[in-house]
This record gives sequence, structure tokens and C-alpha cells, in this order.
Amino acid sequence: MYKKLILASSITTAICGVSSQVSAEESIFVGHLADMSGPTAFVGKPYADGVRDSLAYINSHGGISGTKLEYETIDYGYKVPQAIASYKKWQSRKNMVAMQGWGTADTEALISFAAKDHTPIFSASYSGHLTDPKGLNPNTKKPAPYNFFYGASYSDSCRGLVQWAAKDWQAKGVKGKPKFTHIGANHPFPNAPKAACAEYATELGFEVQPAVVISMKPGDFKAQCLSLKSSGTNYGYIGNLGGSVQSLVKSCNTVGTEIQFMSNIWGGDKLVFKAAGEGIKDYIFPTMTPFWTDEVPGMKLVREISKMSDSSGSKERLHHYIRGICSTFFMKESMEWAKANGGVTGENVKKGMYAQKNWVPKGLEGVCLAATWTPEDHRGINQVNIYKGNFNGGDIRVEKADQVTLERRVDWLGY
Repeated sequence: MYKKLILASSITTAICGVSSQVSAEESIFVGHLADMSGPTAFVGKPYADGVRDSLAYINSHGGISGTKLEYETIDYGYKVPQAIASYKKWQSRKNMVAMQGWGTADTEALISFAAKDHTPIFSASYSGHLTDPKGLNPNTKKPAPYNFFYGASYSDSCRGLVQWAAKDWQAKGVKGKPKFTHIGANHPFPNAPKAACAEYATELGFEVQPAVVISMKPGDFKAQCLSLKSSGTNYGYIGNLGGSVQSLVKSCNTVGTEIQFMSNIWGGDKLVFKAAGEGIKDYIFPTMTPFWTDEVPGMKLVREISKMSDSSGSKERLHHYIRGICSTFFMKESMEWAKANGGVTGENVKKGMYAQKNWVPKGLEGVCLAATWTPEDHRGINQVNIYKGNFNGGDIRVEKADQVTLERRVDWLGY
């Protein structure tokens, strides 16, 4: 009788253990940091919508091979302390497996936390500082083994723009060296590519001018525009976004500053062009996805995902929204790989990011660029698609100007 009780107890414990394990794997938690009220909310809202709609769509279509995604979006207002507090809360209370992040300052502040906790962070910061997972480049400030992002880094995008500018200068047949100036707030986001891009501009024969500082907030930037005018700057890289860009373009138009503007990936979109109006002329900016009206195979899935928050399907989304989808679906497929290879843990999700080469998430062909991450190099994409925007009497026209593929130079890793 005693032996039977022990056996029954053992069976019950085993069954409970299996039940507990199954229950634990029925859902996994993903944290989502977003800026919907702070200085980058102009683009933070559409990107966050892309992430949230994607998470909802994934759950409505079977989750991660049957495992449900539990998630929470926190509007942290672009404040680093609040981002860190949210991350810690999710770790301690939710056993977070991965996180969809946002800004440069907060993402870089979380590098060590993510590495210690083995939690992949898929950020909307494309800082080059996040691309060296092992510290192979001696100039890397801090190895970032658990940081990933979809797209070319800010540094590589700026390098691509400088390549375009060099060809543009040559095509114009102007004598002398072209002058290049970095324009943006004194903040980790605009500053991320500043040194790297200036070095490459010098390498290509540009005369680099002192950086011009403008606020992330909209304002009167006529003084800065006059400074650009007096320096004779030919090509200006804008590190800001939204209303700040609009104010800069209008201010420079007012004082007659002749300059070729080139912006980071967040600084060029149809809402900015519409707001800036006639000041938008041959405005150069990079993209990592097609636009809402482009007909490519993967846009069918993008439009289905969009219906998660717009059932009518009539809302036109910015390309920032589409990048949020790409980021989430790369994470989804790495989680699926993890589930099939030992379970959905942060460490296995990270391994899943290395499982494929020239990788495009299923159903998003023609939307997300093919990416390859390796344990030594987190520069998933080194292709920069360059577009030109114009405002003509209310008509906004965007056309492709160039495509640049960057070298994977070791001295550019993590920088």
C-alpha cells in the first residue's frame, strides 16, 4: 500500500510537471517601448502601430507555432529612466523573452541589461553602436550581443547618402571640394552617425564643416540657416525628424540658403513634405521598405496586418509603419526557430537570428530587404535605398534616386 502511494504521488508530480511546462509555454511575453507623447512621437506613433498590429495579427494566426504572444506597450515619452524602469518591471514580473524597443539613448542604455539577462532587443534605433556583438572593433564602446534592428545603421545610411552626394557633385561638374555639414540636436539619436559619417565624407574628398545644432522641437532656425549659408555648405545631413525638419526647411527657404538637404531615415516622409510645402525640393532621404501605394507581393500581407487597427483598410500608412512590421516579423520567425530548437528563450531567439542568410520573412517578399545577421556582425542590412522627395503645388512626388551597398568594413563595425 505504501509503495502504491509513492507511485501515485510520483505519477501525479510528473503529470503536474508536464502540465506546468505546457502552461508556461502557452504564452510568452514581449515588451514594447514606444514614444507616443515625447519629442519623437511624430514617427513613434506610426512605427508603434506597425509593431502592435503585427503582434495582434501573429496571435490571430496561431501565434508562434501555437504559442500565444502576451505583450504590453508602454509610452515612455522618450525618457531613458522610464525605459529602464519598464524593462526591469517586465523582466521581474513577466519573464520577458524579447523586447521591441525604440530610441537610441534608451536602447544604448539597455545594452548591458539585455546582455546580462539574455534578452534580445529589436530596436527602432539603428545606431551603429549596436552592431558589434563581440567587440571585434577596438573602437566599439560596448559590445551589444543581444541587440538587433531591421535596416541599415544610421552610420551606413549616412555613408550611403555621402556616396550619392559625391556622385551628384561630380555630375554637376563643379570645381573644388564639396562642403558637408551635420545638422541636428546634441542628443544620442542625431549624434549616432556624426563622427562616422564625417570621417567617410572626408575620405571621399568632402570638406567637413563644424556641426550645426538645432533643437529636436520645431522652432525658428534662421540663424542656423544663415550659418550654413555663410559656410558655403553644399550638402547638409539632417539628424532630426518631424516638426524640427519642417522648421529647418522653411527657415532656410526664408533666408535663401542654397543647400542640398539629406536626412536620416526618420526625417523623410510624406507628412513632413506636406507640412513643409514648397520648401521641399529634391529632398534626399533613405528608406528600407517600399511605400504604401507600391505594388509588390508582400504589400498584400502588410495591408492585412493594417486591418488589425483599421478594419476598413482605407488608412494610408507611412513607411515607418512598414518597418515596424518587418522588425516584428523577423522576431516572429526567430521565435519559431527557437521553439523548434529547444524552446522560446531569449538565448534561443538570439540563435534564431543567425539561422538564415539573405532572409526575408515569409509573406513579406518585396517589402522587407533580405537580411543576414551573424554572431560576429549585427549589421543585418548594408543596402541603402535613396529617394528624392518634391512638393509641387500640393502634389508630393517621391522617386528613387540611387541604391548603395556598403562594404562590411571591420573598422565600421559598432561605429
